[in-house]
Amino acid sequence: MLVTTNPQRTLWETILPPGYQDLPAELAGVDALLDDPVFFEPYRAHFSPVWGRPSIPIETYLRMMFLKHRYRLGYESLCREVADSISWSRFCRIPLGERVPHPSTLGKITARCGPQVIEQLNRALLAKAGQAKVVRTDKVRADTTVVPANVAYPTDSGLLVRAITLIVTLVARIHAAGAASRTTVRDRRRAAGRRARSISAHLKLRNDEAKTRVLAITGELADLAEASVGEATRVLLNARRHLYRHGAAASGGLAAVVVDLELVLARAGRVVDQTRIRLGGGTPDSATRLVSLHDPDARPIAKGRLGKPVEFGYKAQVVDNTDGLVLDHSLHQGNPADAPLLAPAITRITALFGRVPKAVTADRGYGEAKVEQDLTGLGVTRVVIPRKGKPSKARRDHEHRRGFRRLVKWRTGCEGRIAYLKRRYGFDRTLLDGLDGAQAWCGLGVLTHNTVKIAHLMQHGDPARSAATVTEAPPAHRPAGDTGPPRDPPRARSTAA
Repeated sequence: MLVTTNPQRTLWETILPPGYQDLPAELAGVDALLDDPVFFEPYRAHFSPVWGRPSIPIETYLRMMFLKHRYRLGYESLCREVADSISWSRFCRIPLGERVPHPSTLGKITARCGPQVIEQLNRALLAKAGQAKVVRTDKVRADTTVVPANVAYPTDSGLLVRAITLIVTLVARIHAAGAASRTTVRDRRRAAGRRARSISAHLKLRNDEAKTRVLAITGELADLAEASVGEATRVLLNARRHLYRHGAAASGGLAAVVVDLELVLARAGRVVDQTRIRLGGGTPDSATRLVSLHDPDARPIAKGRLGKPVEFGYKAQVVDNTDGLVLDHSLHQGNPADAPLLAPAITRITALFGRVPKAVTADRGYGEAKVEQDLTGLGVTRVVIPRKGKPSKARRDHEHRRGFRRLVKWRTGCEGRIAYLKRRYGFDRTLLDGLDGAQAWCGLGVLTHNTVKIAHLMQHGDPARSAATVTEAPPAHRPAGDTGPPRDPPRARSTAA
């Protein structure tokens, strides 16, 4: 059952001294911005208005997720800090003396509602800012980046060892639940670990003989993983028979383990197949290559960075304006081309605010004639995107104009915006698995970032000022008498940071 607000006040709040009842400036602005029923509407489709156990108040959930992504906290540490801080508890609308929601409750709501609800929240926030006339769409800039998945650097040998370990562990849990007890799987973890350590020793030699031996050991690991997959498949078959015979009396935990084993076997088979391709002298297709057993949607992406020539995760596009507001963002699996992503983003911005951006700029990765035609067809008057390849004399003269070069220089600020999102709002690594999880993670980061920006713009009024004069409010520090976690001291930050 959906609960949106918690209007109850306790006796303790009425006797608090005035200093304890005030919120820091940033949290006060965010609190006023989120105090709108429009942010409750996306959750109504996921909860019954009458039946079921009451949920935690959605206003509490939204504010706790803001604090989580604003200060880069985990669920457990977030709940501890909110319980320990009077100002944070009041900000989250938790009456004094009431228990803070359990960390698992926050994670379950995030997983249950998915990225679609977070996208609706982002649109509602931007629409509210547009109605307050603090959003400028005269010119926008776009750029792409890689949002790394929460995976270690993937190697064939490492994935094979991990697959063998997972298979043995899941089969042991099935046997412990009383299913497929007479179908055994040989424990090959020690053999796999010994070969993995042997690979590390041979790689230190750095000669042709060592490379040949490493390939041979990798083939042995593939044989071990293939044998484990074959034996575990029989366990999976018998476990399903056990579930079918017992019907509703079967353990729910056993059914969940059976589903997990089925997924692991399918992914382990893919790892074995791509290892065989590599041992045969080929290269697995990067569009379908599996780089993680727990995050199957992550893909290798090459962006040409010297320090990280290949990254493993998802491709994100960010479109922001002169005030640093992220007007549109999207996350994609694999490494799609930049050019086809721009026109749909401008279409979404136009539909949201009811007006077309006058000027759109991006880097050379978007530099195609079709992109300029599509944007012009949407009503954009100035498209400032350097073309790929060697330009003609007329195009070169056009790109050397003063106005063109000025907007190209302004576009580079989008790279600073992305760096800021990576440093402060979680774009450096998604901690939720899968494409849906990554979209939800980045969507919450953008929602938190825009909430801080919009609250600042609404507090300081005139949106026509230059972006160079806008300073972002620092993270809220502990007021006098607050027993919450220590905060960074206030300091001014430019929006281009």
